[in-house]
Amino acid sequence: GRSVCGGSCAPGFLRLIPLAGLSPRGGGRVAGGAGPRRKLDFRLVICGAHARVGGMRTAIYPGSFDPVTNGHLDVLQRATKLFDQVIVAVARSESKRPLFSLEERVRMVVRATQHLPNVEVDSFESLLLTYAERRSAQAVVRGLRAVSDFEFEFQLALMNRKLNDRIETIFMMPKDTYTFLSSRLVKEIAQLGGDVSAFVP
Repeated sequence: GRSVCGGSCAPGFLRLIPLAGLSPRGGGRVAGGAGPRRKLDFRLVICGAHARVGGMRTAIYPGSFDPVTNGHLDVLQRATKLFDQVIVAVARSESKRPLFSLEERVRMVVRATQHLPNVEVDSFESLLLTYAERRSAQAVVRGLRAVSDFEFEFQLALMNRKLNDRIETIFMMPKDTYTFLSSRLVKEIAQLGGDVSAFVP
């Protein structure tokens, strides 16, 4: 069956709906109670407003993560509250000439996300939307640190919509203490001998 939840239940979740009335199930008493034992009859329904094939909402959180920062993790943790599964997709990004190899970046992200049970770490080299389609994702998560990020991200989101309008782009803002933070700045500070322990996991 289907239920009308009005948005009160979690996306894709099953719900137990009690049928009308109580059905006696023999004698005896319920622990701590005074009346005869009774048992509710239930039927299992899927929320019709939110039901999805596979029962999960999946988002892709892409980036070069060279290295992963506390700002990245803050956005990721926020995304895990909205989606059943978030895939951190580490891009090869050879054009950016990364300091760390792809394998090193994947290992760093895996270590930094061990405490998040609904997070998967993967790498990709193809067009982002091709990868998202292959992973059956419904959305791409992008972090916005400041107004200066918006113009590029807005242009990118519109292009992605043109390429595949079935996958949405979700912009998320990190905590204000991380709005200045970027992987590039972390690398520059580290290479000049500065302490970056407050910025990275």
